[in-house]
Amino acid sequence: GQGVLGLLDQADAQAFSAALLAPLTGYGSRAGLVESLRAYLENNGHWDAAAQRLGVHRHTLRYRMKRVAELLGCDLDDPGVRAELWFALEAARR
Repeated sequence: GQGVLGLLDQADAQAFSAALLAPLTGYGSRAGLVESLRAYLENNGHWDAAAQRLGVHRHTLRYRMKRVAELLGCDLDDPGVRAELWFALEAARR
């Protein structure tokens, strides 16, 4: 029932999450980058749906995702990157 996260040591998963997401959390919570990334991934990259969930304009969300990609040095169109980020976000919740 817990998927891949259930197979890993919780402390290791949280350490991975903290390290991967550090550039976003260090940027400041006011920017909403972590929340925006979660909404973007939860909505499978659909700008309008994710922006609506966040209560922001889709261009605001696009700007935030551009910052996320720059800060993390990754391509959000890469499915492997998206899976890793999703894993990190889920591990951070535990």
